[in-house]
Amino acid sequence: MKEFMLLFRQPSYDYSKTSPTDMQNLQKKWQYWVGGISTGGHLIQTGIRLAEEGKVLRADGVITDGPFVEIRERLGSFMIVKAESLEAATALANGCPALDTGGSVEIRPVYQ
Repeated sequence: MKEFMLLFRQPSYDYSKTSPTDMQNLQKKWQYWVGGISTGGHLIQTGIRLAEEGKVLRADGVITDGPFVEIRERLGSFMIVKAESLEAATALANGCPALDTGGSVEIRPVYQ
């Protein structure tokens, strides 16, 4: 089996406007989806949620507040899974709750 990183990108969104019930439902969707991957024996590492604040250092030495304030989506979190192929890892990404809110999942092989 090979390792793949699933990067969860979300549109910029103010979660403070989300009701507690909706937040609970979203959390349950994530738990169910990750639980399915874990039960299938594909989960290596998860629970890695990134803070919204940060800095970006560019090659010319310029440091900006970030990350990526100039785009309309952000990298929210990631997880590492194991699968036989890129296609199989992509199939694992199906059903990700990030897709329900207009987000995307980037699937990338991890070099050993």
